[in-house]
Amino acid sequence: MQLLERESSLASLATCAQEARQGEGRLVLVAGEAGVGKSALVEQLQNDLADARWSWGACDGLFTPRPLGPLFDLAAQLGGELEQLCRAGAPREDLFRALLRQVSEPQALNVVVVEDIHWADEATVDLLRFLGRRLREAPVLLITTYRDEDLAAGDPLRAALGEIARQRATRRVELAPLSAGAVRILAGASGLDAAELYRLTGGNPFYVTEVIQAGMSEIPAAARDAVLARAVPLSGESREVLDVAALIGTRSDLPLIETVTACPPRTVDEILASGLLAGDGGWLRFRHEIARLTVAQAIPAHRGSAIHARILAALESAGCEDHARMAFHAEGAGDGAAVFRYASSAARQAAELASHREAATQFERALRFADGAGPATVAGLYDGLAYELGLLDRWDEAVGAGESALALWRQAGDPPHESATLRHLAHTMWRLCRGAEANAAAEAAVAILEPLGPGPELARSYATLGGDRMEEGQNDAAIELSRRAEALAESFGLPEVLSDALNTEACATANQGGEWISLMQRALDIAVSGRLQPQAGRAYANMHARYAAERRLDEAQRCFVEGIAYCDEHDIGTYGTCLRGERTGVLEKAGRWDESASLCVELLTGRGASPVNRINPLMSLGKIQARRGEARAREVLDEAVAAADGTGEPQWIISARLASAEGHWLAGRPGPAARDAELADDACTRGDAWDRGAVAVWLRRTGSNRPPRDELAEPYQRMADGDWEEASRLWLGLGCPYEAALALYDSGQEAALREAMKIFTGLGAVAATQLTRHRMRSLGIRSIPAGPRTATRADPLGLTRREREVLDLICAGHTNAEIAAKLFISPKTVDHHVSAVLAKLDAPTREVAATHAARLGLVGVAEI
Repeated sequence: MQLLERESSLASLATCAQEARQGEGRLVLVAGEAGVGKSALVEQLQNDLADARWSWGACDGLFTPRPLGPLFDLAAQLGGELEQLCRAGAPREDLFRALLRQVSEPQALNVVVVEDIHWADEATVDLLRFLGRRLREAPVLLITTYRDEDLAAGDPLRAALGEIARQRATRRVELAPLSAGAVRILAGASGLDAAELYRLTGGNPFYVTEVIQAGMSEIPAAARDAVLARAVPLSGESREVLDVAALIGTRSDLPLIETVTACPPRTVDEILASGLLAGDGGWLRFRHEIARLTVAQAIPAHRGSAIHARILAALESAGCEDHARMAFHAEGAGDGAAVFRYASSAARQAAELASHREAATQFERALRFADGAGPATVAGLYDGLAYELGLLDRWDEAVGAGESALALWRQAGDPPHESATLRHLAHTMWRLCRGAEANAAAEAAVAILEPLGPGPELARSYATLGGDRMEEGQNDAAIELSRRAEALAESFGLPEVLSDALNTEACATANQGGEWISLMQRALDIAVSGRLQPQAGRAYANMHARYAAERRLDEAQRCFVEGIAYCDEHDIGTYGTCLRGERTGVLEKAGRWDESASLCVELLTGRGASPVNRINPLMSLGKIQARRGEARAREVLDEAVAAADGTGEPQWIISARLASAEGHWLAGRPGPAARDAELADDACTRGDAWDRGAVAVWLRRTGSNRPPRDELAEPYQRMADGDWEEASRLWLGLGCPYEAALALYDSGQEAALREAMKIFTGLGAVAATQLTRHRMRSLGIRSIPAGPRTATRADPLGLTRREREVLDLICAGHTNAEIAAKLFISPKTVDHHVSAVLAKLDAPTREVAATHAARLGLVGVAEI
């Protein structure tokens, strides 16, 4: 069939290929609905670039995929170092780098195709991220295809694609269905009614060609029926082969089909002649997944079970190592023992390659078939599931899995494993802001092991409990436990425990005003040199947070840049989120409120932020909204307070209560403001000098009668001493303009109030500006500058006023034409505004943008 209405898409791909030849690598995302012709487009490009070196990989949606399946496909074609590393079971980072080296060889254009990434496992998505960041100076054209209609708003791949699309090397090609005119050309002399064909197929090229090639005299209402119509003339043997191929997958190796069916060559010839399958070297493949799915769905259940059993037996005889595939066929065959065996192995393979969604799915599958297994075996599966669920931010489910494991370890009478599970539960409870339960689990883990004497698990448990004590503000206990863990870690050769314990000791030392940087740097060096990625991520996150707490914003900036590069490079999502969450506070302190609010929205509306990781962006966004006089601020601050109180940890409680106190103060509610400041003071018995200083200032500012604590950080001490001018100078020197303005406000002197109003106005702090104007009036000061107009307040999403108006109308369900009519602007201008709004909300569709806006309380606030 002709390739119609794809000239511009082919031209875009050709341009990308030419740029890649010149050493400017490109990653092209080819999107479109199922059957729209993505593969046909790439195959046409292959014909046009016959001199390039082509290699292909594909994701399969038939079963929970083998991690890095496309990479293994590519390794079989490329051979060399990559294939050797795959066979040796090398770490995935080594596999990623080997692939990049092999396809970056000079003097030739390498075209790498990865099809159907809407089915990609997590490790394959990470591979695409890895390549996308490094292709810019390599002669590589990487083409990926995916179905955009299959991706829900919250799908992790959608977020990953948004990240990949922002890379300089990335380009997009989107394929639309054919027009009525193109369908008319394809229908040609078929005798079919072209208009009816277009109506029933929607211009989908696959459906159109299937109907035409099936030679049907009438157009079926369901175009998929055309696939089955082409299968009707096949002999019984050929139909059996077709059914077996459909249950194997979109692509089947011919030797496997021959083993399962014992089919003679003429049978394969008959199927190839039907056009349902095509030959591809030693493989047979369906022309499209739609065709495979149609055939598979027509197989009666009893026959499907028998076919799966024969496929499983053939794969076992061939020594197949793809245990995810084996588990799928075992389940289809109803062989519970085989499902349990292969799913357990597949889960661990996926976990090793950091395909966490796939690992969790396989653990869950194995547990469904765990009847008859011993308690220790099943407990190990629950432990694995709990760990993977935590990495997927499914913390409530992780608690359930961990508690199941704990009960089984107790039943098995295995104290070391019982302690290890308690240790993991402590971490999970902490993530859920369930501080008391986290502490109890950590204490129980130590209590179980101490009578058994020194050992690796005791070292880990000391490190965990030390971390809990540090979070609770019990710094002396944290340091003591950390040092015990360090001694055992060095004795038993546990660098990951040593790094964690040094990290905790550094934080506890900092809380006491001691020298912490050398300890933290040692923790980081051990982690980076030992390729201990979680420990390195934690070290960067805590170092960044400590610099931010001490208002050393330049050092915090440098640490953030280095840390986020490391976390993104190694796909450490949890600590990347920690760094970005703390970053919102740094930007807020520096007066970069638009940037802070935008990052807060990204973190709070996306996936990957556990309850504890939401606290920082909630506080930052709530404070900014309160300073701008936005009504939603109280709801955001209340959520931050609830989460912080749930942790039971002074550092969170102090920060959240002071943020809440500020919100009440700005809104003219002195009583609740003083109450929050006093609750922060209650938690400050173990706070550092910066916490004590902030509490002292807000107690005074809100009218509380409580005396300040001793040993305040210098800017706060100056404020407590009434030296407002010097305090303001110190705050400006630290790069904290809002704090400088508050110090001037507290002075009550005309010149200082005028300077404070100038700073507040420049920051867009509408509420603080209004308070300053009221205070100036109460003091009898004349010629008070007018505050900023409400309509010109800074927007937390960085939207212009016109874009906010457009967003409101999008949320109301209006089309672009209707928006143009309401706002008296051209439809083309509306198109530009809509695109800008979607980009700023990082929303792929209008519906997702409306959902984000509703969640953030941003609907209906524009003055239209």
